[in-house]
Amino acid sequence: MVCSTLTLPPQIPTHHKPKQQQQQQTLDLITNFNTPFELKQAHALLIKTHNNASLPLPRVALICALTPSFSYAHQILQRSHEQPLFLWNTCLKTLSQDTPQHALLLFIRLLQMGIYPDQFTFSFVLKACTQLLDVRNAKTIHGYVEKLGLLRRNLVLQNMVVHVYVVCGRMSDARLVFDKMILRDVVTWNIMLTGFIKAGHVGDAYRLFSSMPERNVRSWTMMISGFVQRGRPREAVDLFWEMEREGLRPNEVTVVAVLAACAELGDLEFGKRVYHRYAAADQEGFRGNVLLCNTLIDMYVKCGCLEEGYRVFHAMEERTVVSWSSMIAGFAMHGQGEKALELYDEMIRCGVEPNHVTFVGLLHACSHMGLVDKGHEFFTIMTRDYGIVPTIEHYGCLVDLLSRAGLLEEAHEVIVNMPSSPNGVIWGTLLGGCRLHKNTVLAEEAMRHISELDPLNDGYYVVLSNIYAEAEKWEEVARVRKLMKSRGVKKTPGCSSIAIDGVVHEFEAGDETHPQAEKIFEMWEKLLVKMKGKGYVPNTSVVLLDVEDKEKEKFLFRHSEKLALVFGLINTKPGMTIRIMKNLRVCEDCHVAFKLLSAVENREIVVRDRNRFHCFKNGTCTCKDYW
Repeated sequence: MVCSTLTLPPQIPTHHKPKQQQQQQTLDLITNFNTPFELKQAHALLIKTHNNASLPLPRVALICALTPSFSYAHQILQRSHEQPLFLWNTCLKTLSQDTPQHALLLFIRLLQMGIYPDQFTFSFVLKACTQLLDVRNAKTIHGYVEKLGLLRRNLVLQNMVVHVYVVCGRMSDARLVFDKMILRDVVTWNIMLTGFIKAGHVGDAYRLFSSMPERNVRSWTMMISGFVQRGRPREAVDLFWEMEREGLRPNEVTVVAVLAACAELGDLEFGKRVYHRYAAADQEGFRGNVLLCNTLIDMYVKCGCLEEGYRVFHAMEERTVVSWSSMIAGFAMHGQGEKALELYDEMIRCGVEPNHVTFVGLLHACSHMGLVDKGHEFFTIMTRDYGIVPTIEHYGCLVDLLSRAGLLEEAHEVIVNMPSSPNGVIWGTLLGGCRLHKNTVLAEEAMRHISELDPLNDGYYVVLSNIYAEAEKWEEVARVRKLMKSRGVKKTPGCSSIAIDGVVHEFEAGDETHPQAEKIFEMWEKLLVKMKGKGYVPNTSVVLLDVEDKEKEKFLFRHSEKLALVFGLINTKPGMTIRIMKNLRVCEDCHVAFKLLSAVENREIVVRDRNRFHCFKNGTCTCKDYW
């Protein structure tokens, strides 16, 4: 190999340079070399131009140790009168952060030179293993530390060993070390807590959390976030209440987790209280937190406060693609697809590049408005203009768009031509379209696939049963119910919730156990008289049971969303907005009734069902009866 020759910059002759400047230039040459040969040249220049006593020999040696000139480094260190371990550790510390693979190489060189490592050496090498997710070398270092007797008396090293196993996903190894530890601090417990939550073992995490002798804000925050991540928002909120009672003040990460839980629960009042108490004041320093603002937008949107969410979005000094995508999805969910498309145009004008989540929101907007051509256009430009490969979620949106529009054969063609295997949700989306457009043939094909992919999901059996019931194929209805029973599948009852004065009240279909049940039924009878005076006729066709119409009306009037609405009318002041969350799709009769009641009672009624939001006001709904 031909090596280039090092030369000093020509601007100033060497003998005219101040000594300090000349030394610095030589040191720069040592740290900025291209080949081992150039490094040796720089070292020779250093020896010729400076007093040997001031030469940074160990420093040169450490640089050499990372090159093929390892033997050269060894010779330098043998001639040095300094004890070099401190310098080795300093170099290891830097490398463990910047280039961890070099830290491991340097550690091997250290051992080859016969230098005895200390606790700091091992801590930096363990950090390098953590950065690289290198569990094999971590185990080797763990063995060294145990053999030298350093681990038992050093809590920091023990925590680092536990941490590297947790980060590498080796919870069984982490648990073995944890169980053997005589002394543990809150850091130790938090490391294990993080590991269980990261692995999805939230039950194990909570058991560990409950047994912690000491908890800090980080402990509570991790456990609250863990519950949210695993779809257990109610437990997250309950834990936050407990944290407050303990007298601990949450940080911004805690607030973000609690707002996310409130978004899932639809608990607007509690979410607003948490935000205004801990994050709204300027002195807290949270308002500039983009993640917090994005979560706040998501909470407002999912709680039916679209205008509040848009106000937060508008006030943000910095907006990320997540901010734009959340707002686009919010407009789509609330039936304001035109606004979603306008916001997308504004986003592009602002130079923000959309991501895959943005296009999910746009496709939902097109689906809720029946804009088939526009949906196809977005599906095309997503890949063509932005290089985004469609995910199964994008295909699900496209199938939903086509199915809602009655283009069932085209939706079916999209499914069978997908590049990846469709899941149960995709076929379930087609099944829902078959129900809307009464296509039993395609419904049966969709159900054959669902029976293999998601055989225990009760919702799909119910939809197929409803399709048969609407076609008055009662024998087929009985067959589906028998199939559900044989497979141990139970129908999920309709459930609606409403939050009043910080308390969430839940109602199931046919519920007569609520303390105010008698008042609710009396109030409903009065409202029924008003509604019938406005032309309301109960739509008993949505009760898919082979019983008399009077029986059907009884079932119809006990739908969970109706019970929640009447409860809200009784327990809130006139003119207040009523917000209801439902776990299933709103039925056609409830939809008609809510439109009438919004006008009769002069109330805005916001209902979030399984698919979207319905905002009833002055006798109309934002979905424009297309849902």
